[in-house]
Amino acid sequence: MATIQWRPDINPLTVPQSYRVRFIPRNAANITDIAADIAQAHPNFNKADILTILKAEDQAIQTRLLNGEQVTKEGCCSWSLSFSGRLENPGDSLPPLDESLHVSVRVSPPFVETIQRSARTERLPMRRKLPQINQVEESLFKLPDVLNPAGVIMLRGLNLEFDPEGGNGGCVLQGTRSGKAEQTTFPVISNSTIMLMPEIPAQDAPWNNEYRISVSTHYGEQGTLRSGTYDRLLRSLLPVNGMSQPDPPETGILTGSADHPYVSVVSGTVNADEMLRIQAVHDVHRDMLLFSLLNMQEGGLTGGMVVVGVDGEYTLPGFTDSAVSSLDIRVDDYAALKKIVRNDYNGRLIDVLQISL
Repeated sequence: MATIQWRPDINPLTVPQSYRVRFIPRNAANITDIAADIAQAHPNFNKADILTILKAEDQAIQTRLLNGEQVTKEGCCSWSLSFSGRLENPGDSLPPLDESLHVSVRVSPPFVETIQRSARTERLPMRRKLPQINQVEESLFKLPDVLNPAGVIMLRGLNLEFDPEGGNGGCVLQGTRSGKAEQTTFPVISNSTIMLMPEIPAQDAPWNNEYRISVSTHYGEQGTLRSGTYDRLLRSLLPVNGMSQPDPPETGILTGSADHPYVSVVSGTVNADEMLRIQAVHDVHRDMLLFSLLNMQEGGLTGGMVVVGVDGEYTLPGFTDSAVSSLDIRVDDYAALKKIVRNDYNGRLIDVLQISL
């Protein structure tokens, strides 16, 4: 039996530096591969017949679930259904099933224990020498993963040094929808730190404020160009203008590379210009999003949390001493927003808003 391969990788989210154990799959097996394995172990059975039975098993499990049952395959797995969503009244209808109905699969403890007892592991070497960006921080407010066009951002990591004047590598900001800009202004470049004044390329729509940053360099005169891209996404500041008007212009926020905003600021109670943050956090227990306003200090003042579970309009209260008493937002694509918060931002998505009258 082959070994289970793993490799130590740098964990970019911890200070001081630590490493995570990453499983490295040898192959991606499919249902045809499984049928072939069974046929080889049991020559009396035809591979085509085994494949038919495996597919029929999937259909049989689906039928049982649709019949409202829980399905248990002894010694392997159990399948069950669950619901998520919020009802204002007990007589309300369910939210759409594509948002509220979920299928969960639980692996039985004996199955896991058999794997653990029989497994043999093999350590693979760490990746070849590459630029490794572990942290990106905006220098004025010390906020992570923020692009401030009027400030400086700090990149920290390993093997980052390059010579921009000698053509030995570079640093690039690229929008997730469009736009790409080679960076040119670097007050500091060292092996562990890059300080740059960001040149932020425009994207197709003003709410497309999501970017990736990468560094490339040659290690030696004859070396090939090697690049490293930061694991996390960066977001630039979003101006929210005309808040003193009776009908202010809408501003798209909290969106990825989509051609329409998932959320928009539609109005608010504002008595002075202010820069603040808005966050959407995924509550894993309720499988819903929690919205709130924050000041510009990580771990600082915060307004009251508002639970958001469906499309619609919501009012977010301001925090103590804020010039923004409240901010009215409209969620137009809750499903897409929850998906990127959960999958692309580790459960917490934040935008910096420049509020002006």
